[in-house]
Amino acid sequence: MKKIALLPLRKDSKGIPGKNKKKLVGRPLFSWVLSEAVFSNLDAVYVFTDDTEILDFIEKEYAWNPKIKGLLRNDENATDIASTESVMIEFATAINHDFDVLCLLQATSPLTTASDINAALDKIEIENYDSALTVVKTHRFTWNSDGTPQNYDVFNRPRRQDFEGLLVENGAVYATTKSAFSTSKNRISGKIALVEMDEASYTEIDSITDWEIVEKLLANRLQKSKKHDRIDYLVLDVDGVFTDGCVYFGAEGELIKKFDMRDGMGLEILRQNNVEVVVMTSENSALVEARMKKLQIKHTYLGVKDKYALLTQFLKDRKASLDQVAYVGDDVNDLANICSVGWSFCPANGTEVVKQHADYILTHNSADGAIREVCEVIMKYNKRY
Repeated sequence: MKKIALLPLRKDSKGIPGKNKKKLVGRPLFSWVLSEAVFSNLDAVYVFTDDTEILDFIEKEYAWNPKIKGLLRNDENATDIASTESVMIEFATAINHDFDVLCLLQATSPLTTASDINAALDKIEIENYDSALTVVKTHRFTWNSDGTPQNYDVFNRPRRQDFEGLLVENGAVYATTKSAFSTSKNRISGKIALVEMDEASYTEIDSITDWEIVEKLLANRLQKSKKHDRIDYLVLDVDGVFTDGCVYFGAEGELIKKFDMRDGMGLEILRQNNVEVVVMTSENSALVEARMKKLQIKHTYLGVKDKYALLTQFLKDRKASLDQVAYVGDDVNDLANICSVGWSFCPANGTEVVKQHADYILTHNSADGAIREVCEVIMKYNKRY
């Protein structure tokens, strides 16, 4: 059974301009749902958009995973009055209906997890439903506009623990078989299953207030999931971690970056004690490449814009977990990893937003002993294992 997902994105957004590309906990909004879909039981995930910048980003950033595909959608189906169903029909036609199950995902629901997606797929594949959707349970009392209650007796108000509540669509995941969709032309039809998600997932991002609420919820969820194990991997950003964050340019481009020799020795000692060193940087720098080669760091990834997704794939390939990782970062594009790994570190001169989320604020500045300090902390910490 071929299971694919559609993630529709529009270039224009009235509520929050550039919403899909705006960084949420350090990653583009759409990346949160996209990476969960990639690590789910889906066979392929299509980003269907009129934004060529996003398509270019996908081609460059996610080349490591063949499940992710970008597809250009028509302008007439990318307006704020176009229905989602019309987008689904256009998409299905564009791929010649090459699927058994079609899963509709929404970028504005970044709290969606791979488990939520799998649960919807299982309803169809295992339990033989025609379609499925995600819902949340709310214990709110609802009213009609004429002043009459919808779901309770005002003279017999139930206690929360005695009130079953209501199931409400959260707009996160919809799944349907090809036959049901071909007949109804609708995201859900036939025998419909419900998949309950956490109540926090009810908040969709349509305003700046929603954005701020969801960002806090997402960061808190990542941090609450943290567990501690022996540190087997040290993952490092470069600019603002290895270097002081400054770069000197000349007519021929990048000329000089400052590195601390003591950091290199600390990393060598760490590797001798079976801690693998990994470098991930958003910059594509020949100077950085040369320095990492000199340090014999074989796992060096340059030009990485979505460090969280790449780190997740890196660990999956090695059957390892985030609990075994120490991460050092200094700026917003490190936030997702800072919030997720077993132990996270920020140099003394890192940005305030990273300091607020890091487990450990170093006493040394970047390019001035920060990495060496991390190495010494890890050596002491690993002795208990």
